[in-house]
Amino acid sequence: MPIKINDLALLIKERLQNPLPGNEAHQMTRIKTKTEVTFPNTLDTPTPAAVLILLFPFRDKIEFFLTKRTEDVEHHKGQVSLPGGIQENNESLNETAIRETKEEIGIDPNTIIHLGSLTPFFIPVTGYIVHPFIGWCKEKPLTQVHDAEVHQLFSASIDELLDKTNLSNEEWNIRGYDAIVPIYNFKKCNVWGATAAILSEFKWILKEIVN
Repeated sequence: MPIKINDLALLIKERLQNPLPGNEAHQMTRIKTKTEVTFPNTLDTPTPAAVLILLFPFRDKIEFFLTKRTEDVEHHKGQVSLPGGIQENNESLNETAIRETKEEIGIDPNTIIHLGSLTPFFIPVTGYIVHPFIGWCKEKPLTQVHDAEVHQLFSASIDELLDKTNLSNEEWNIRGYDAIVPIYNFKKCNVWGATAAILSEFKWILKEIVN
């Protein structure tokens, strides 16, 4: 029998109150280069940002949203990511994740129930330190895509994320560096980089809960 969204939400909330796998999980999808790469940004002056893994039930599965960014955004053009963005004013990081989710894909904040957060992930290319949050909706929420930021909206199931065969390595050239890039191959899109690292920690936690 498929696990119910309410049951999974309670289990996730409880698990997030304990120590997280953090860097150990992030290493599952770390991009490897043959030569050392020098980045322009360090952890000394990071820019706070937040993303949201929003769980919801759909056709006997539990899914979450992913977005393909447009070519007009400042960073990560055309990449698949979780809804999110840079912290503004005096808002909390959880408020950032929820606000950005509303702005990017139109989800009513009042329908989102907060479960907790994962380990922050630093992106040296942009200088962002991304704080991932997990939330859930009791039913699939209504969406409205913001065309200026989001080119396409996808959903993936936790069954796909937990599938042992959906993580593969590809050889890429990134900014002139030869690299081995781990990629999650979902049915509707592929995910790599920071988003893959964040999903790897979520996958680790899910495996503890559902196995």
